Amino acid sequence: MKVLYPFIAVLALVALAFVGVKAAGLQYLFGVVIPYMAFAMFLGGFIYKVLHWAKSPVPFRIPTTCGQANSLKFIEQNKLDCPSTFWGVTGRMLLEVFLFRSLFRNSKAEVHDGPKLVYGSSKYLWLFGLIFHYTFLVIVIRHMRLFVGHVPDFLHAIEAGDALFQVGAPLLYQSDLIILLAVGFLFLRRLINANVRYISLPADYFPLFLIFAIAVTGILMRYFLRVDIINIKQLAVGLATFSPVLHGEIGSIFYIHIFLVCALMAYFPFSKLMHMGGVWMSPTRNMANNSRMVRHINPWNDPNIKPHSYADYEDEFREFMTDANIPVEKE
Repeated sequence: MKVLYPFIAVLALVALAFVGVKAAGLQYLFGVVIPYMAFAMFLGGFIYKVLHWAKSPVPFRIPTTCGQANSLKFIEQNKLDCPSTFWGVTGRMLLEVFLFRSLFRNSKAEVHDGPKLVYGSSKYLWLFGLIFHYTFLVIVIRHMRLFVGHVPDFLHAIEAGDALFQVGAPLLYQSDLIILLAVGFLFLRRLINANVRYISLPADYFPLFLIFAIAVTGILMRYFLRVDIINIKQLAVGLATFSPVLHGEIGSIFYIHIFLVCALMAYFPFSKLMHMGGVWMSPTRNMANNSRMVRHINPWNDPNIKPHSYADYEDEFREFMTDANIPVEKE
């Protein structure tokens, strides 16, 4: 059921867009109104989440440490796994965000006969995760050419690199095939690995099905089903300039594709996909391990409340502690 319900939900989104456009003639709703609503939900939800995390107090300095801390001069510090300076934290964050360093260091643990606990490499997850995210980024950037009148040179360069191994016409983008492979691997990993399958929820499968459906409809629209790219370009530029227009028959597959993209945008801020913004706000990553050098003040401390030391506590409750045979420092 954890797999079936998200799959049915994505099929329902596809059917809703198809029926809404083909039978009800709601092209303006699916082509203009819903994209604006989805973008507003994405932007508003993203900003709200980040501000909410930013206001959360951090009572303790809690960086995750995986190496030698800054200590005596003759003991070498691991400046990336246990940073104590701003630049050390910056290097750690950049490696984490752009190269998934913690996932690269991840290892799997299995119990073998004996019983014996065996640790092994899990680099395949890091590789496919990296491939998926960067392929997704390339596809998003490549689509920006639809929203501008004059396509910048860097978009032409990205498009040329993505279609390096050209096969026929139109250009075959490698990212279209790679993202299907990467999403398929992430899905099969959750399905085949018993430990991962046990902890997986419908919320883990839904974005995988949704992204897969977006990729499939995009491939169908580009290589197999005919759409009016001129009208799509006019609509995209109109959406970007807040003057959307719909001309002629674009094709129902386009409205299905854009509706699925809108569903992903609206779902994004309220899902685990928000790790894109959350990784920057995580105190376990963005804090320096310098508690021995710099005092960390708890932001929850009220300046009007005086500290209550143990000596004051004992003075207040000494009689009760003595009656309960609790040792006291002063009689």
